[in-house]
Amino acid sequence: MKLVIASDIHGAATWCGKLLRAIEDEHPDRVVLLGDLLYHGPRNDLPEDYAPKQVIEMLNGIADQVMAVRGNCDAEVDQMVLDFPCMDDYATIDDAGRIIFLTHGHIWGPGFHNSIERMPELVEGDALLYGHTHIKVLSQIDGVTIFNPGSVGIPKDGTHSYGIYEHGRFEHREL
Repeated sequence: MKLVIASDIHGAATWCGKLLRAIEDEHPDRVVLLGDLLYHGPRNDLPEDYAPKQVIEMLNGIADQVMAVRGNCDAEVDQMVLDFPCMDDYATIDDAGRIIFLTHGHIWGPGFHNSIERMPELVEGDALLYGHTHIKVLSQIDGVTIFNPGSVGIPKDGTHSYGIYEHGRFEHREL
């Protein structure tokens, strides 16, 4: 199974376009979006290329590939314009017995860089994927892989990024 994992687009159309080109190049089975897709929220500066209507159009173009969870800047109105479910606080993927737990990081998270410290019940070998902090993470807690792809639209570590999951491994990629 190959996943492209992205988070925190925040309506940044140019960077969303670059993500879509990366998705075309990667040929994933699924695209995992970890929330905060359209709006910047009150704590973030407006992205230079802020154009949520363009981001809606781009994401709806890949709706059949998307598995998404709700971020703290996402609202019910987002579900009215997006053609894929995006309002669940978490979702899971079973990859041959390995549970991959998808969340944004404000309700479930490992406690890194301002994410909430509230781990779901996972066992050694499982994985927790989250966004929210806009900072890339690849770590382990008690044998559980912790992965944050960073931010597509408003990175706080200086690099616009996404993640890949393939052959049981996670890695970061810059846009």
